[in-house]
Amino acid sequence: MASLQYYDVILKPVITEKSMDAMTSKKYTFLVHTAATKFQIKEAVEKMFAGTKVKSVHTMNLDGKKKRRGTTVGRTAKTKKAIIQLTQESKDIEIFEGL
Repeated sequence: MASLQYYDVILKPVITEKSMDAMTSKKYTFLVHTAATKFQIKEAVEKMFAGTKVKSVHTMNLDGKKKRRGTTVGRTAKTKKAIIQLTQESKDIEIFEGL
């Protein structure tokens, strides 16, 4: 597999009640590439959002759900979720403003 560039690492933000409540303590949740490491995720957030400084990164590998259609059984795609903790003096991430 080719090396990941920083703009390929973060796929989309996760917008749920729980993740929105965590934003008050500067924690942001993103879906990330399944092969991304914590260091790559930290680097991508700091490059994509100017003025942010990452304190810690927590990741979760999520298996696909089992689905069936008739007699055929399959699985949905695997995903990876990252919770990013920013430092206190860091700027907020703008894509979450006004939600």
